[in-house]
Order: sequence, then C-alpha cells, then structure tokens
Amino acid sequence: MPKFDIVIKGGTIIDGLRTPRFRGDIAIKDDKIVQIGGNIPVDDAGRVIDAAGKVVAPGVVDLHTHYDSQLFWDPWCTMSGWHGVTSVVIGNCGFGFAPVKPEDRERAMLSLTRNEAVPLETMREGMPWDWVTFKEYLESVERTPKGVNVMSFVPLAPLYGYVVGTDEAKKRQATEEELQQMCDLLVEGMEVGGCGISAQILGIEGNVQLDFDGTPMVTDLMSERDLKAFSRAMGSTGRGVSQVTGNMEFAETMARESGRPVIWNALMADGALNQHGGATMTAQTAIDRLNVLNQEEGLRVYAQAQTVNFGSQFTFEDYNLLDAVPVWKEACMGTIAEKMVKLADPERRAGMKQNLAERNGLFGSGYVLDLIKVGWIPLDVPNGLELQRTYEGYTIGEIAARENKHPIDVLLDIALWGELKSGFETEMIMTPPESMRLVVNSPMALPGISDGGAHTKFITTGRFPTELLGYWIREHDLMSLEDAHWRLSAYPAQAAGLKGRGFIAEDMAADIIIYDPETVDAGPQERVWDYPANEWRLIQKAVGYHYIIVNGEITFIDGECTQATPGKLLRHGTA
Repeated sequence: MPKFDIVIKGGTIIDGLRTPRFRGDIAIKDDKIVQIGGNIPVDDAGRVIDAAGKVVAPGVVDLHTHYDSQLFWDPWCTMSGWHGVTSVVIGNCGFGFAPVKPEDRERAMLSLTRNEAVPLETMREGMPWDWVTFKEYLESVERTPKGVNVMSFVPLAPLYGYVVGTDEAKKRQATEEELQQMCDLLVEGMEVGGCGISAQILGIEGNVQLDFDGTPMVTDLMSERDLKAFSRAMGSTGRGVSQVTGNMEFAETMARESGRPVIWNALMADGALNQHGGATMTAQTAIDRLNVLNQEEGLRVYAQAQTVNFGSQFTFEDYNLLDAVPVWKEACMGTIAEKMVKLADPERRAGMKQNLAERNGLFGSGYVLDLIKVGWIPLDVPNGLELQRTYEGYTIGEIAARENKHPIDVLLDIALWGELKSGFETEMIMTPPESMRLVVNSPMALPGISDGGAHTKFITTGRFPTELLGYWIREHDLMSLEDAHWRLSAYPAQAAGLKGRGFIAEDMAADIIIYDPETVDAGPQERVWDYPANEWRLIQKAVGYHYIIVNGEITFIDGECTQATPGKLLRHGTA
C-alpha cells in the first residue's frame, strides 16, 4: 500500500484561516490531511496532482440549502457540488421531512412544492421514505451514497405536523402538552446529530414563500411563546445553532433565549434584489445592529449574506416568486386550466397593470417588465414554431412597441399561447460593487444563500462560491483570497459548529478544492431534464475547478464527475 493516497504538489495553499498564502505540498491518506510541507516525496503516492499555478483551498461549506429530498437522487447535491462545495447543511427555514407519519407524507411533500418549488412528482419518485422519526431520516441519509458531506438542522415545521397536524396548527395554538412534546422531539433530534433548529417566520402579508394552497407556512404563524420554548429546548443541550428567515428581532429572541448562536437570513447589499424583493433595512443599518448584538449585548448573531447578482427565469406554470403581490398570487393559484382563465381575464389584467404602475416593477422583486426577454415557447402548442420565430429572443418592451400593446398583455398572451409553458428571462440585477464590498467584509457576514435544491426552475444562486472568487474578487477586488476562503469555509464551519472541517491543516478532513483563480467562473444558465419523473431544472455549471476532493477522494476533475461518493453524514457535536 502506498504511504499516501494523494500528494498535491506545488500549489498555492490558502488554508482558510487567513494565513498568508504559501507554496507547498499536501499529502492525503484515507480521509485526512496527514502532511503539509515542501518536497513531500511522490514515489510512494497513489496519485500525484500537479497544482503549480493553482490555488489549493478548503472545500466550501454551504450553510443554506434545501437538498433534503434531492440528496436521495443526486449524491453530489448539484449545483453546490459543481462549485467547490464539499459540505452542505439541510433542514433550513424550518422545512424538512422528519418526523413525518406515513399518512402525512403527501402533505409534507406538498408543503415544499410552492414555497421551495420542488416538483411533487420528483419527490414522489425520488424519495425512499424509509423513515418516520428524525433519527430514522438521518439514518437514511447516512445509508444513501453521497458526494458531499451533509449535516441537518432539526426543522420546526415537521414538528408541528407530527404533533399537532400542519393544517390544525394553522388554526390554533398548540396546547402546553403538545408544545412540550415538540420540544422533547427537538431535543431528541439534537441528540442524534441535528445541528440546531430552523424556522421561517415571514408572517402573512408580503410573504413570497407560502404553502401549496397559498396559506402561510406553519412556522410563519408561530407564537412568541413557541419560539422561546423551542429556543430554550435547544439551549438545554448546551450546543447547537439556530437559523431563521425573517426579521432580525426573531434572531435576537432566539439567541437570547437559547444562549446559542443564530444565523439570520438575510443581509443584502443596497441595490440588490432576490425573490423576496429588496432588503427591509439598509445594509449599514443591519450591520450596525449586528455589531451591537455581538459586541455589546452578548448575542452571537451571524448574517447569511446574499453575494450573487440576481436574475430569474420563470414560466406561469409553476412560478411562486410572485406570491408577495396579491393580484398576482390570486391569479396564479389553482390548476393550469384555472390559471389560464384567470390570466386571460381583462379585469384581473387591469389590476396587474395598476399594480405595475404603482410598484414601478414586476412581482416582489420589482423587475423591469420591458427588459424581460422571451426565453422559449414550447413547440407542442398550436402554432408553436411560428410563435417561436416571432417572439423568442425579443424583450417584452420590444414586442409591446411592435404590436402596440400593453406590456402586461404581451407577457400574458405569450404565456397563454404557450399553455403556461412559455419561458421568460429577467435581466440580471447587478449589485453595485461598493455596496457588495460593505456587505461581504462586514464582521458577521457569511457569504451564500445558495438555496441549493430549491427554486430550481427559477434561480441558480448555488453558484455563489464561484461568483465570489471570480466576479467579486478577480474583477472587483472586494477582498483578498485569504479572507474569501475564511468566509467560505472556516467561518461558516465555526458558525454551524462543524468540527474538523473548514480549513487546511494536518489531521483535518481532506475536503479540498484546486482551482485556477484566473479562470474560475460560472457557465451559462441551461435547462436540463435530470430530475426524477423527467422534470427539468435550471443550472449553471462551473469552470476553473481542476479537482474537488471530499474526504480524501476526488469527486470532480475539470468539471467531470468521477462518480465517487465519499460524503458523510455529519452528526453535530462529533468530528
């Protein structure tokens, strides 16, 4: 047997600890880094990687994903796995699939169809459903071949579903006995490896992430009593971290009651947008408050920061990122046939035109309607080929001027002619570099919000590590690579309590990326039909990553998957 499985020779090592970069070699045996230095002999190595001129850095830790179902059919959790991510955290926003009683499985899947836009038939076909409890879910994840490491929050929505019933919990407050039972299940989840609790608390008005029937998610309606009880229950274990999507005040409450860190979503640069729209406070106001919480009040609150420029593709067949606007939400609920009737209704269109004028933009994100492009029209509709020739590639504004029609009528007519399968592409909302500089360099910022596994027909934010390294650093010099890799790896690992990972050192897990800083970039958006039940998704692959290594095994070489599945279930509190 060779002394080393892999020796990485002559790379520029950026260790994730803000240590100044240095040129050296790294030796790997089994799943560990066993030696770092110069002139490590290669005559007793199973494989030698020439990393001259390349950066050798720790694998990225992606804290905000929704791969809870996708990991069962996609071991590498792509897009994340393509973009240098070697560890993901699932169970975010309070959403997940355990504990779930067998008779409630369909309801659990329905909950994820609108708010996170995971296709129902894909989940039905792709998930093994060989669990009831959270412990059994983790055991299923552990059995499943994985190309990345996986750690999970204990999401709060399934606790309500299991104990009270999802729909019942929306009608009434849990009894004291039910609340105690949920807290007990939470602690049980922590004891078997959950890393903490998570919740989305967006309320009723302006909520863009709703249940399948258009009602708020169960955690959106959570009382202060329940939030405090859950936080105290987690705190009673003496470890763990909370994640919350909502107002920063909820993060403060969770940190205060639990005595544990909280990851708050989301810190956004001024001028940036996402599916929720713009930020509810300026970036500087949020940063100032975070500094006070951490430095003066003793509350450890991190901020997951959106660090990608935002654009979207959509069809009216299943688009949910307009739910914050009542006139659009109402029209886009129901079956395909029902939606087609409503979207053709002149009175509803009049309301949409008025809303467009009042908001000076489309949907919650405020897109400039005239700049939205017709991306595709299906061929299998009446006059499909002629419609493609007439409209594909043109903007709504160009067509409206050409046909002397209101842009809303253009948009909806093309949608209807395509039987709601016509695709539209928004412009990319480019965040001002100086605004992004403030956010990514702020003390508590954790770059990301990949949302991997969610909204896969609409957005491709899983590219965030590549965009940070390529666009923001190479093109705009927002920070050093030393700072970037600390924020991409060691800092999020610390925030989540992820032991033994996040930086390069001897005896650490061999999660390593080797890339060319001059070429690393995200590829073009493309649609691929690679989901169970022949569903499609929108993706962006990566270029410039020469090797991605997980637990000492190579998973990707120049973007090509090796089919290796060395990923592990990471149980919180253990190495």
